[in-house]
Amino acid sequence: MHADFSSSDEQSSSASGPWYKELNRYHWFVLLIAALGWLFDTMDQQLFNLARVPAMKELLPHAVGQAPEKDMVTFYGALATSVFMIGWATGGLIFGVLGDRIGRAKVMLWTILIYSVCTGLSAFSVGFWDFAFYRFLTGLGVGGEFAVGVSLVAEVMPSRARPFALGMLQALSAVGNVSAALMNIALGQVESAGGLENLVVADTPIKAWRILFIIGTLPAFLTIFIRRNLKEPETWKAQADAGLGKQLGSFSELFSNPVLRKNAIVGLIMASSGIIGLWGIGFFSFDLLSPVFRKHFEAQGLAENVVSGKVATWVGITSVMQNIGGFLGIYAYSHLTSIFGRKPAFAVSFVAAMLSTALVFWNLDQFHEIFWMIPLMGFCQLALFGGYAIYFPELFPTRLRSTGISFCYNVGRYVAAAGPFALGLLTSKVFTEANGYEAGMGMRYAGVAMCSVFLIGLIALPFAPETKGRPLPE
Repeated sequence: MHADFSSSDEQSSSASGPWYKELNRYHWFVLLIAALGWLFDTMDQQLFNLARVPAMKELLPHAVGQAPEKDMVTFYGALATSVFMIGWATGGLIFGVLGDRIGRAKVMLWTILIYSVCTGLSAFSVGFWDFAFYRFLTGLGVGGEFAVGVSLVAEVMPSRARPFALGMLQALSAVGNVSAALMNIALGQVESAGGLENLVVADTPIKAWRILFIIGTLPAFLTIFIRRNLKEPETWKAQADAGLGKQLGSFSELFSNPVLRKNAIVGLIMASSGIIGLWGIGFFSFDLLSPVFRKHFEAQGLAENVVSGKVATWVGITSVMQNIGGFLGIYAYSHLTSIFGRKPAFAVSFVAAMLSTALVFWNLDQFHEIFWMIPLMGFCQLALFGGYAIYFPELFPTRLRSTGISFCYNVGRYVAAAGPFALGLLTSKVFTEANGYEAGMGMRYAGVAMCSVFLIGLIALPFAPETKGRPLPE
């Protein structure tokens, strides 16, 4: 019923037909549920990225007692992102261990429920600190979902189909990001037309960013299908039934084995590089371009609500472009790695991510450039995440797979939490007019300077094992 991992031949697809022909109805169900769980997870992440600036503008006066200046919005927005990522890392470690100990399906249910409910709570924030607290709680669920979802798919899929299915799972995460962007565009249009002007609850005007977070509660309904129909993988059940006890989901077990310890550390370095690049630089392209959009529309003499709505619309368009590129990049990676191997595909992706990100932050200042520079950056940056989904399950045995994946991906979040904070500090404290830099260029200088982070992942690659063509370790 479930996968036999006794062999793996990724290059035989032309002889054996398309990979998806090997999937039965239950395989498709598992892939669908795991993909939807991660899709909604990434939708929540992107809702936060899109809502960050308007939320800071509304909430900061309650925290600092004054209307926030641009640099203050940047700093606190970066701080909220760092808090979210710390919650993400914490939840990933906790639920990664639980995924090995009590089961992938059970933990997936709880993580989806947590990030859905706490996203909704973010809509009711009254100041910066309660907003940051809700984002921390949301991060707990967001961080836990990836490791158990990837482990579940990796263990259920037939061997030859595994990298393609995992690549598809990660590629569909871009659909979650695009969904959030389309919501932002729609609400921006409503706001431009004055449709939110009379929407007041408890003397508080309801802005578009609050509505976005309320919509983010919808994934909770997915838990109904998980509870009713999703089963634990046979390979995990065999390990659990064997009475391994403390060996399931044990960090001491992970680090007492020299090979697994090396795999975990190398995976952590590779993940940290890509996560900092995306969350510390790439997703701040929205903040980089918002002042450009605002200046353009304000010059037309439009009313403030119209300007805000149009800015939200163009931020949403930017997100769509980035994630269309991301979808194609992740999907392309799954084929590239099956032909050339995991390490060569990672090497190309790290270099491409560095160059494309620097190009955007240094050069993009025209509307038409959004439609080719942003997709290019999304393609190169998010291709790395397709690599993480395919590669990390291949580094660890079944009893430690969720634990190992969560260590690489989520301890990387602790490291990467410094990324947004560093970008905020560089923008507001270092690359400033007072220090002799051109006014309004702080984020551009900061973004380009931080692109060197992608080289860290490249340096770690020689120490990583090549796993192409090998069965999952048991």
